[in-house]
Amino acid sequence: QAKQKQQAELDFRTSGKTRRYSWDYDENYDLFVKQGDKITQLTHERGYDAEGSYSPDGKWIVFSSNRNAYNEHAKELSQAERNMLDKDPAYMMDIYIMKADGSDVKQLTTYKGYDGGPFISPDSNKIIWRRFSTDGMTAEIWTMNLDGSDKKQITHSGVMSWAPYYHPSQKYIIYTSNKQGFANFELYIVDTEGKHEPVRVSFLDGFDGLPVFTPDGDELYWTRKKDNNNLSQVYRANWNHQAALKALNLN
Repeated sequence: QAKQKQQAELDFRTSGKTRRYSWDYDENYDLFVKQGDKITQLTHERGYDAEGSYSPDGKWIVFSSNRNAYNEHAKELSQAERNMLDKDPAYMMDIYIMKADGSDVKQLTTYKGYDGGPFISPDSNKIIWRRFSTDGMTAEIWTMNLDGSDKKQITHSGVMSWAPYYHPSQKYIIYTSNKQGFANFELYIVDTEGKHEPVRVSFLDGFDGLPVFTPDGDELYWTRKKDNNNLSQVYRANWNHQAALKALNLN
């Protein structure tokens, strides 16, 4: 079945036809690790297992999955939840964590709606992710401990705030938001406790998102898509940590 879907997608891409962006949450997605020529499958459950990232100490992998829509928990779903799942498989996406070898898998969130895009903090003690509302119209940034405790909402913007990433100092978070308008995504920073007002750090037309810092925190990389073309490019900029602290009143 997976091969048939792959072939159908390849046939469509070579046909010259176009369509609106969408993502297929294929229930046969799994996580793999590649070391040299050796490829090891880490997850084996039916469901969409994706968006995996390692902890900096290399001990853990955090990821998103909707496996509860297909395993023994599926019988617990109400008819309304089943209808929502048929419409949007991302509705059942939750955050999971496992050891780096794929063992000891634990579910950390049970929210009805899309929990995804998780990363582990520089000290390997916290998880940051974005949580979509149940209708998928807004998203906010959340954090929690590696065991799922101390869940905390960091942003309260009521818009689409996603793709969060820690600065190596762990003083603040950078993320993407469309606070300036539905299609105008910009980069923002906010302190890790969410006590201060987020600060906008990009002022460019088009889409700016998916930001990450270099390990030393001195550079920022992100994806930018200009309004006048359909090309997405990776951009690099120097990062002023002290200026960021001052802007957030963290000095």
